[in-house]
Amino acid sequence: MDVLTPTQLPDTVQLLAAGQVVAVPSPRWYMLCARAADPAATSTVFRAKQRPTAKPLLLLLDSPATAETLFNLSGDARLLARGLWPGDLALRLPWKQGTEPIAAVGSPALVGCPDGILGQLVALAGEPLAAAVCSISTPAAGDADHPALTAGQVSAFQRTTAAGIAAVIDGGICPHGRHMTIVDCPSGAAARLEREGTVHARAVEAALTPAGEPHVG
Repeated sequence: MDVLTPTQLPDTVQLLAAGQVVAVPSPRWYMLCARAADPAATSTVFRAKQRPTAKPLLLLLDSPATAETLFNLSGDARLLARGLWPGDLALRLPWKQGTEPIAAVGSPALVGCPDGILGQLVALAGEPLAAAVCSISTPAAGDADHPALTAGQVSAFQRTTAAGIAAVIDGGICPHGRHMTIVDCPSGAAARLEREGTVHARAVEAALTPAGEPHVG
């Protein structure tokens, strides 16, 4: 497994295009990433994490505009994307009619628009990426299985699991200790906070409240 610097993102994109899996830092922990449209690459992520394929991966996009082309965005979803993307917010979104869902991320899909190094990589890739935390997935995880917070911990994960990670981008220590916040945004219904994480519930409420008026729904 190669250890790359953030200046080597173009090299990382080439690895993704060749069907490889890479580990990339986020504010929370290192993420295993692959081209979402590459079934063999996404299978590597599932296998490395010992994750059942019935538990879909996270879909990473470069912008709200890309989300508009793939998904049915409710008014609430647009408010959340405008107010809190890019960042640590994931929206559960239904695919647009006529759009073929990507098997690895399921339907509806859990969709994020990341910032930082991970966001830069998605933008350079020019296509959606599938991602998951660099750790053994539950219920296979034991007490000693924690998400990788450093490139060294990614290397240890690779040695232990023979995960098939081609490279890790060394972005230092990931400082945040919570998952992404998830909001379910079904068509024709109000958004619902599914899980509070690094994005505070009050931030979600603020994004859903135009002009400071109370959000109803």
